[in-house]
Amino acid sequence: MFIYTIKSGNRGVAQPGSASGLGPEGRRFKSCRPDHYRSVKMKKAKIYKPTKTAMQSGLRNTKNWLLEFDTLNTGINPLMGWETSKDTMSEVKLEFSSKEQAISYAKRNNIDYYIIEPQKRKIIKKSYADNFLKK
Repeated sequence: MFIYTIKSGNRGVAQPGSASGLGPEGRRFKSCRPDHYRSVKMKKAKIYKPTKTAMQSGLRNTKNWLLEFDTLNTGINPLMGWETSKDTMSEVKLEFSSKEQAISYAKRNNIDYYIIEPQKRKIIKKSYADNFLKK
């Protein structure tokens, strides 16, 4: 756990003798931000290889692996009725050229992760004449 110390300098925050309870070391407080705790695991993320959309004919956007954080505390926006969340980490998508790089990044940064393996495409080769054969 990190403990930060604020020392009063020449800024006029605490004049000598006016705040005797602070002492010579200054004020101390504990940080409550979760990114300041190195030993605490961050929220879950999934590591996956994206599939091509129905509008794509090529495989260009399916080469890299993505690390994407799960969305927490979803709710309905009262104005528009859309699903919404105050969690900004769900908007983060990190791109890696291999699965091993994504896993090592998650381990280095204490991120819990799970892996979704890509499914292999089944390519059935047939000729144009096969469309006209009676079965």
